[in-house]
Amino acid sequence: MSAGRHCPLAYRYRPEQVTAVVEPCDADVFYVIGGLYGNPLALETIEAMAEEERAAGRRVELIFNGDFHWFDAEWGAFRAINDRVMRHTAVLGNVEFELAEAHPGAGCGCAYLDHVDDGVVERSNRIMARLQGVAADCHEQVAELRKLPRYRCFELAGQRVAIVHGDPDSLAGWGMALEALCDHGHRATLERWFEQMGVSVIAGTHTCLPALWCSDERVIINNGSAGMGNLRGDARGLISRIAVDSYHPDALVRSRAGALTVELLPVAFDIGAWQALFSRWWPDGSDAALSYGERIHGGTRLDIEQVHIVL
Repeated sequence: MSAGRHCPLAYRYRPEQVTAVVEPCDADVFYVIGGLYGNPLALETIEAMAEEERAAGRRVELIFNGDFHWFDAEWGAFRAINDRVMRHTAVLGNVEFELAEAHPGAGCGCAYLDHVDDGVVERSNRIMARLQGVAADCHEQVAELRKLPRYRCFELAGQRVAIVHGDPDSLAGWGMALEALCDHGHRATLERWFEQMGVSVIAGTHTCLPALWCSDERVIINNGSAGMGNLRGDARGLISRIAVDSYHPDALVRSRAGALTVELLPVAFDIGAWQALFSRWWPDGSDAALSYGERIHGGTRLDIEQVHIVL
């Protein structure tokens, strides 16, 4: 199997391992931030959003669930993103896993499915190689990445919230992709995860498109990307907001899991500044510009109505 499509054994785990240790917390709100992709404008905006909520009396915890690096293939930017993320709670994404220790045959570590074009896979492998070259000169930051877990589980208002990057079976799993959550044939797997984990909410990212699935007050949320556009004509990022006894007026869509409100919340960073920075790092014709340039400028072809799956 070609690099970028292979999922090494080290990426694998079992659902019950995710919840073997349940961490208590005193937060009222989780911001689960997947796919920041090295966007410092998005990070500044998210931190400011959290401060606004704290000013309103809510205790907000920022949880980065992987791929906070990607486009930041420049020494200073890489170091700055890493240092700021490490002030908060974090788990590994496939990007950080491959930066911490490259796994033979993994390439970018995305474990792309067969329907993804070979050109996309090859460009991702080259982006990863460039980023690994930058990380090679950031020894302290890479050492911190090596300490991060692949998953975490928290108790919020007496309910368990599982934080993964891909899905409950694999760091780079695609079982929480929008397409998978819409597939009725996948329902048995989702039910197995909830039964084995005993959780109310599973929050992931990895697949780069958002989804909010709800059945019997059990919720799966995939924020897509915090650092680039997710919806049609919308270049804003998205994060997952999981809260006790509150909702956010700017949320695009929400569901309930017992006492918890689960929402997709837009990240309205300075789009022009981000486009300029991205173009400096990845000019026209570069691998990232070819794979992501259109999305950076105008989002995806996905409408918000397609994101919410209620069974």
